Amino acid sequence: MTQTILITGASSGLGAEMARQFAAKGYDVGLCARRTDRLEELRSEILAAHPGRRVAVRALDVNDHDAVFTVFGELREELGHLDRVVVNAGLGKGGKLGTGKFAANLETAQTNFIGALAQTEAAMEIFRDQQAGHLVMVSSMGAMRGMPGSITTYAATKAGVAHLAEGVRTELYGTPLQKKVAVTVLYPGYIRSEMNDKVEQATPLMASTEKGVAAMVAAVEKEVADACVPPLPWSVLAPVMKHAPLPVFKRLI
Repeated sequence: MTQTILITGASSGLGAEMARQFAAKGYDVGLCARRTDRLEELRSEILAAHPGRRVAVRALDVNDHDAVFTVFGELREELGHLDRVVVNAGLGKGGKLGTGKFAANLETAQTNFIGALAQTEAAMEIFRDQQAGHLVMVSSMGAMRGMPGSITTYAATKAGVAHLAEGVRTELYGTPLQKKVAVTVLYPGYIRSEMNDKVEQATPLMASTEKGVAAMVAAVEKEVADACVPPLPWSVLAPVMKHAPLPVFKRLI
C-alpha cells in the first residue's frame, strides 16, 4: 500500500520542500495551507515530476479549529488513510515582551501552540481509529532554552509543542498503541525559508532548504523519537544550549 503523508503549512518553505521530497520517495501527499494558489502550483509541480502520485490539497487556517478536524478527515477519506501527519504550520512574528508587541506575540502563540494542539487532536483521533499512524511535530532548536528578544514567544511555543508531542508518546508507552503509533519531534536549526530569511545573512550556520529538509525527511522515515536537524552542528550544540551558564549562553546567541 502506498504511504501517505499530510503536511500542514505546505504552501512554502519547509512544508513545501517536505512535500516535494516525500513525493519523490513515492508518498501520496495531502497538503494544507491558507494560500491555496501556492498549493495548486505545488501540486502541479509534483504531478509533473511524479505523474503516478496523488496530491490532495485543502485550504486551512489552523486557527479555525473546527476546520482542522474537517480538513484532516477529508484528506484521510480522499487518500484512503493517513500514515503520517506533520504538524508544521506556524508563525515567526513577535517582539520583546513589554514593548507593545502583544498582538504579534499573541498571534504567534495562538497559531503555533493552540493551532498545533488542534492538529494533534485531529491526527490522534485518526490514528486511534486506524490503530496506526505517525505524529511528526516540527519544533525548533529555539525550544532548547528560553530565548531573548523578538523570538521569546516563538521559542516558548516551540518548547510547548515539543512537550505536547512527548506527552503523547509517554501516554502511549506500555499500551497496545505503543508499537502502532510513532511520535517524532523535529528540532530544525537554521534552514533557509521565508520565516528566517532575515537571519540568512547573519549566521554561517544556515543550511539550504533542500539539505535541511532532507535531514528532516530522513529522521521521519526512521521514526526517531527526536532529531536536531541537520544533525551537524545542531546535535552538538543542543546540550550546550540547554546547559551552558547564562552568561555563556547569552554570548553564544
